[in-house]
Amino acid sequence: MADQLITEDFRTILSIEPLLDFWRTQLVPRCSQMADLFRGLEERIGKISKLQGEITDPDLLVQHTDILRPLMSVAFPPSTWETELTGAFMPFTHHMFYSTPTYQKLLLDDQGQIAGQLKSMEKGDMQFNRLARAYALILERIYGIDQGLDSPFIRIITNPETGLQRYFQINPDFQFVQVGTVGKPHELSSRQRQRIIEKIVEPDELVALLPPEQFEFRGFTVVRAVDVTESEVISALERDLIDQESIFSADGFRRLQNRLRNLFGKPELKAGLGAAQGDQVLVLDDGHHSTINCLFRNSRHIPMDDLKGSVWLKALEQEEILRIPDLSKKPDLCLPEENAVQAGVRSMLIAPLRFGGKPIGTFHVKTDQPNELGAVDAERMSHIVPLFSMALKRGLDDMNNEVQAIIKEKCTAVHPSVEWRFQQVALNHMEQLRRGEASEMPPIVFKNVIPLFGQSDIRGSSEARVRSIQADLKLQLTLAANIIDRAAEAKSWPLLDEISYRIQKRITRIQTGLSTEEESDTAVFLQQEVEQTFADLLAINPGVGRAIDAYQKAVDPDMGVVYHKRKAFEESVSLLNERLSSYLEQQQTEAQKVFPHYFEKHESDGIDYVIYLGASMHQQGQLNPFFLKNLALWQFIVTCGLAWHSQQIQPELNIPLNTCHLILVNRTPLSIRFRYDEKRFGVDGAYDVRYEIIKSRLDKAMVKGGRERLTQPGQIAVVYSHPKEGQEILQHIDYLKSRGYLLADVEQIELDDLPGVRGLKALRVGVNLQAETVPQGIRQVG
Repeated sequence: MADQLITEDFRTILSIEPLLDFWRTQLVPRCSQMADLFRGLEERIGKISKLQGEITDPDLLVQHTDILRPLMSVAFPPSTWETELTGAFMPFTHHMFYSTPTYQKLLLDDQGQIAGQLKSMEKGDMQFNRLARAYALILERIYGIDQGLDSPFIRIITNPETGLQRYFQINPDFQFVQVGTVGKPHELSSRQRQRIIEKIVEPDELVALLPPEQFEFRGFTVVRAVDVTESEVISALERDLIDQESIFSADGFRRLQNRLRNLFGKPELKAGLGAAQGDQVLVLDDGHHSTINCLFRNSRHIPMDDLKGSVWLKALEQEEILRIPDLSKKPDLCLPEENAVQAGVRSMLIAPLRFGGKPIGTFHVKTDQPNELGAVDAERMSHIVPLFSMALKRGLDDMNNEVQAIIKEKCTAVHPSVEWRFQQVALNHMEQLRRGEASEMPPIVFKNVIPLFGQSDIRGSSEARVRSIQADLKLQLTLAANIIDRAAEAKSWPLLDEISYRIQKRITRIQTGLSTEEESDTAVFLQQEVEQTFADLLAINPGVGRAIDAYQKAVDPDMGVVYHKRKAFEESVSLLNERLSSYLEQQQTEAQKVFPHYFEKHESDGIDYVIYLGASMHQQGQLNPFFLKNLALWQFIVTCGLAWHSQQIQPELNIPLNTCHLILVNRTPLSIRFRYDEKRFGVDGAYDVRYEIIKSRLDKAMVKGGRERLTQPGQIAVVYSHPKEGQEILQHIDYLKSRGYLLADVEQIELDDLPGVRGLKALRVGVNLQAETVPQGIRQVG
């Protein structure tokens, strides 16, 4: 019975002749003991004409299994008859006439038809694939062209009762298929052979070169199937998890869960992910998702404290999969565990998810039957844990990017020590938006915070800056006056006398004082009135030309003005600031490792900084008084270092700059609030404003009863309010004198009242600027 499934023109013939040839030419010559068996089988076949040549009725083979089975033993070994998935088919058809019991059970449906479907292959693709294989066999057997088109394909079988899918790799074996020609085979030229090689994956092209009606297939195809469910599911999981939506959307997570059911062979299995995020865990499973592709929006949040002692945290802390035979038997269930048991959870596997060596969450599977997930399942799970680790890391990155975008929009840069609090607020803000509620970023307030303020100010910087500007303007006006005078010597034009008069008048005013308006007005005068005359005056005589050339060489081409003294001053300030700032940053980075704290620094003519320290600013809500005292001493030592660096850098400065150093001690806790409009922290509450007032006015503080400024070059002034604070400062001074950081000239000072502030006291002490090494606030170990 010819088959027409490949194409109308191909002829396929069912026959056992190729099998008999194999016995006759290969098996019997090598295994003489098989000769008597084969001779007897041949004699019996010789008496049954319908088994000879073309077999038109496959049922005849079923009727003569006593003959067929020993013959087929070369392709169907008796030792694997009950375990292997093997079947025999008419060539290139679905007409099966012989198979192992396991093949029938798993790969045939109730009607005896091939079950399931080919993976990623439409019906048209199936026909195309068969045609390609048929031509590959023709080219190999008839024309000696072998291009290796014998790759296996995958068939997916769905269990109608459980809905679980199994994947089988189908490997066709054409050993017992003979390829013949109808008439003389078509001769191929070298050019045609080359074209066939180029078009071998395009069988439609081959039809024109090698018409199918010229060929026939005789014999049968042996098909062997191998269960590749695990590798196929893992491969599919890997593809799915590349896509963010697959894990962070409802449909995507359900698809993942179905794949896991196929992998573990358990139709009721459920999966879940827990992402560790600060003080909470974001839980994803098949019941808490929207269609939005975001980890945060598709999860429910459980406080980390609620999970203390739970199996999830236990798994997170270890480096191997945790197996729970029966959760209900665990003593001292926490609330989430009780909820899970009430929901029917019994057997569980929980895997810690890590990235870069750090735990980021957990992945678990669970069933409602005790002891249903065993060691084999744990081993299977271990193969997919890295995939979920990578997917969860991408999800956390995506969520954190969204959180950072909110923080950046509302708060600009945030110091790392308090970033956790801003993340909490941003997450709450996102949660309200997710629920469709109107939301503004809630206030960020830290209560009971101790501030540490310090300042290293360049003494007389404003006056020095004014002097440098005066010198540059005077030089530029003098050079301009020289041009006008040279021109007036040659030409007695009255306008030259007027310009000269106006220049001299400005020089006189600048020498007596300089306002910002005067500076800009003089620059406009020179550029728009004086310099505009240069083109007309240039031709008067060579002396005028030389004077103009001298003027233009003195003017900075970028600034448009003489910029000698100002440049020297600003470069000196910049170099000093850079040295002080670098030292302070390095020191506070080391101090952060001892105890995290908020640090904010500003640069102008010198630097000032503020440190906020408190239990409320620490994620674990703890502050040991020891760390506060330690940081206060650190601040004193670092201030000595700032003074030391100020002295050491003097030879590198174009203009000498003296620095004065100040510390404000305040051990009374206050509250600070982040001000979204100003994008910075400020004190919160009327009482705490007093601290800000003191801080802003201290650099102008005067010693009581005189005209002496509190801050003096080469000294540290420490301002305080309460006697206990003064005693602590004196202890620090005594210690730092013993270390060689401070001199022995300690002064106790009372200060004049500042506007709105009374009763401040201070201690002032000289710094040992000749010390051989820079003071280190935190010694580096190792």
